[in-house]
Amino acid sequence: MIVLITVFLYFFALFLVSRLTVHRSNNDTFFRAGRRSPWYMVAFGMVGASISGVTFVSVPGMVMSIDMTYLQMCIGFIFGYFAVAFLLLPVYYRLNLTTIYTYLGQRFGRRSYKTGASFFLLSKMSGAAVRFYVVCMILQQFVFDAMGIPFVLTVVGMVLLIWLYTRRGGIKTLVLTDTFQTVCLFTALLLIIGHVVGDLGLTMGSAWETIVSDTKSRVFVFDNWVSKQNFWKQLMSGIFVVIVMTGLDQDMMQKNLTCKSLRDAQKDMCTYGVAFLPANLLFLALGVLLVHWCDAKGIALPQTGDGLLPQFVEGTGTTIMVLFTIGLLAASFSSADSALTSLTTSYCVDIREQPGNERLRKRAHLLICLVFAAFIVLFRILNSTSIIDAIYVLCSYTYGPLLGLFAYGLLTRHPVNDRWVPVIAVLSPLLCLTIDHVTSLLTGYQFGYELLILNGALTFVGLYCSRYIPSVEDPLLS
Repeated sequence: MIVLITVFLYFFALFLVSRLTVHRSNNDTFFRAGRRSPWYMVAFGMVGASISGVTFVSVPGMVMSIDMTYLQMCIGFIFGYFAVAFLLLPVYYRLNLTTIYTYLGQRFGRRSYKTGASFFLLSKMSGAAVRFYVVCMILQQFVFDAMGIPFVLTVVGMVLLIWLYTRRGGIKTLVLTDTFQTVCLFTALLLIIGHVVGDLGLTMGSAWETIVSDTKSRVFVFDNWVSKQNFWKQLMSGIFVVIVMTGLDQDMMQKNLTCKSLRDAQKDMCTYGVAFLPANLLFLALGVLLVHWCDAKGIALPQTGDGLLPQFVEGTGTTIMVLFTIGLLAASFSSADSALTSLTTSYCVDIREQPGNERLRKRAHLLICLVFAAFIVLFRILNSTSIIDAIYVLCSYTYGPLLGLFAYGLLTRHPVNDRWVPVIAVLSPLLCLTIDHVTSLLTGYQFGYELLILNGALTFVGLYCSRYIPSVEDPLLS
């Protein structure tokens, strides 16, 4: 019961913040927050928004299989955020965009515009629904099953709560609620770390020495070129993951586009890009300490890393359960509410092309929330890990064409044959899938995040082959 009370108090706080800070709402407020957001608030809130509920549970457990080598990718993230700040943000601000896919329409044509927006809608709806499904399953297991509350009601209730506090202010509300949720997330994380340290009978100094001396604190892998954890693979993957899944993702860029100026947006992007490294270091340090805790208590490690933090929560008292719930809610809802708002924005602006229609926006926001809930319930009915894995793979493939489209638009001066863009965007992931499968059969090599780069390169080549020389110069490139 105490956890259920925590859930409702948490949402009451979010609802109160949204009501007190957004008095008048229109589409400009919902989509762009009037371009008045302080950059430091956006930066702080984006740290929490970039950490999903799945990340909150999974990252500590990574140390069981790959030690702290995930930090290599986080180093790549920093370079990726700087690239987005100084290569992509200037384009978005110069064109005064509400959604970033409008650029594709201005650069290539209507079909390219619709293709980019459609790929975003598909990948974001499925990916966000899978992430939120995992969080709902955890809360159902720890809280709602014991109370006899059915899973469908859990999902509908939580999505409805998100709709309630985002329906008026949209992105303006999220800039403020993300700040609140980031505070909650890291407060819960630090208190959990403190509890583990105390339970092990350590001081903070000795806990740090324990972490550093543990073999699982290994960060860098330079000696194995085949390994997915090789430093250069992880570094390059981190750079491209951020460029694509932040710089080319309306969900992640929408808050950054609410800053007052390009300079503010760049300060925001660089600040939270650097902050992402110590944030993930905290999660991984918690993972090392949890492994020591299991050893000290004589408890067997879980079969998968995802079970490491939940196992600790189950083995402790109510206080840790409350902290875990707050941290999980803060991480999951700061990413889910952002996804639903960006989906509404893209649907109204990119698909329906009616950015000023408030009635459409209100209806679309509710409809997207209902579809989102339906996706989550469908995953529960299918109850298949392979289905969920397939959705994650689908999401990773759908970002490749976006990378190719934006790269071609920014790095070349050539137009494309707009009619062929949807075909190229569909064929490139299929060809990438074929290459991955054949390479695995012939050589045993398993592609990791390099697939994203390969996918984007194939799209780029396809666009280059479809180019034509126009009779007049493209005004966007002059």
